Amino acid sequence: MKKTSTIFYGLLLLGLLVAPFIGFYPVFMMKLLCFALFASAFNLLLGYTGLLSFGHAAFFGGAAYVTGYVTKAWGFTPEIGLLAGVLIGGLLGLVFGWLAIRRQGIYFAMITLALAQMMYFVALQAPFTHGEDGLQGVPRGALFGVISLANDLTMYYVTLAIVVAAFLLIARTIHSPFGQVLKGIKENEPRAISLGYDVNKFKLMAFVISAALSGLAGALKTIVLGFATLSDVHWSASGHVILMTLVGGLGTLSGPLVGSAVVVLVDNKVGELGVLLGKLTSIDWFNSLGESVTIVTGLIFVLCVLAFRRGIMGETIAWLGRGRSR
Repeated sequence: MKKTSTIFYGLLLLGLLVAPFIGFYPVFMMKLLCFALFASAFNLLLGYTGLLSFGHAAFFGGAAYVTGYVTKAWGFTPEIGLLAGVLIGGLLGLVFGWLAIRRQGIYFAMITLALAQMMYFVALQAPFTHGEDGLQGVPRGALFGVISLANDLTMYYVTLAIVVAAFLLIARTIHSPFGQVLKGIKENEPRAISLGYDVNKFKLMAFVISAALSGLAGALKTIVLGFATLSDVHWSASGHVILMTLVGGLGTLSGPLVGSAVVVLVDNKVGELGVLLGKLTSIDWFNSLGESVTIVTGLIFVLCVLAFRRGIMGETIAWLGRGRSR
């Protein structure tokens, strides 16, 4: 199974390296990478710790706004903007987590949702966010003041490097002793307590790490696209990341990557979807859907739940495991 995973990730990385040269738009691919990182960060909390947060849009969107303001208004270089996004994401995660982990189940989820909605109204009213207009015209700048990110291809490979590094950090966290404790808390929290672990401390640490990485995803999205809007902090963004994780496969490293690709491709209604599906669906049909494209997203979610109870990659991994056992 480990060899199969290595081959899969190797082919995936190779595909991402050559994607701009085989017809995929770099800006679209960068957006997909940002959401893949967002879903992977969320999966660390839900898939491996068992904590369902409805408030991750606060970290994603909060970091997006802070990064945009730091780079546009203060003129800092993009790496400083990204660092500011990670710090604000981690700080918000510390506050939200400290308040939320005192409860479990639906109460935990509702607390995170309420706190995230507070962030939404802050973003709506704060002067520097420009309300419903959003923060526009955020410059990409030059990395370390040397490497210009104005070129889409350069920006793509910088984004890819950052996302790959963050993904490796998530993988290392999951396979570390700390990650094993998180899995133990998810499977049987009373047993973890009986073994002497301070479960609230571990939950809070997982929450902060997930929030910080979500902040990195939001900050990177702002640098790539050049804007931050209210949709980044809206509750629907939290719903989208949950959808990505569940469709791809909860508690699997590769699941959020596949789930985010499926959801982003459907939501964007662009030519890449037709290419990916072998042009089975015409682009004009998707464009005619307008706002009703969410119906298609919901239909895909329902089909995945019925046909792939463990998500696309969850079922694939289980199938490969059964084949090996035979």
